[in-house]
Amino acid sequence: MRILVISDIHGSPEGVYKYLEDNSVDKIIVTGDITDFGPEDLFIEILDNLSKIADVYAIMGNCDPENANSLLDKSSATNIHDNVVKMDNITLVGFGGSNETPFDTIHEYSEEILYNELIKYNEDLSSENYTILATHAPPLDTNADKIESGAHTGSKAIRDVISLTQPTLNICGHIHESIGKDKIDNTVVVNPGDVANNHACLLIITDEDLENKTVNIELLTLGE
Repeated sequence: MRILVISDIHGSPEGVYKYLEDNSVDKIIVTGDITDFGPEDLFIEILDNLSKIADVYAIMGNCDPENANSLLDKSSATNIHDNVVKMDNITLVGFGGSNETPFDTIHEYSEEILYNELIKYNEDLSSENYTILATHAPPLDTNADKIESGAHTGSKAIRDVISLTQPTLNICGHIHESIGKDKIDNTVVVNPGDVANNHACLLIITDEDLENKTVNIELLTLGE
């Protein structure tokens, strides 16, 4: 299975559209910030266009419209915000929005709320299945959450839930410049960067990977 993971489109999907013209994928996971606070029609249009190519699973980011959750339901994508779904033999848990920022954006949550909302999926995340936790915000103190100054600005709650439940993979976004991979114990953490600047990643999962919970993921620069 070939899964394209994208985040932070911010209303500029042209690079990913071009990539998908030349490359086949089976699934697409979108980890938020599909737009810059709208417009609503563009939010739905991007998801619908991606859904014409492959099955799409999506959450909102902190910079999506206020009614992003209902827009996800209206789109052709599967809404995985505050939800757990089966993606073939993979358990996929999603939670959008971010921890609190200095910018007071629409979809921000306290660390307490993030923890409480995520820990209720404890059994799903810690199951023997191949499990993916899709969040917009990255976990704290990783290669996925550093801003330009080098400060770590990710979510402590997300990190704590990962430490306790040990999903196979956490895919995130939010911090555009913090493209990279890391591990929290056995969990692989990946921030693909922003589609708006032609960044993404490709997850390839074979039957053997499913059995062994192996993560084979490649960071992409779209257009190269």
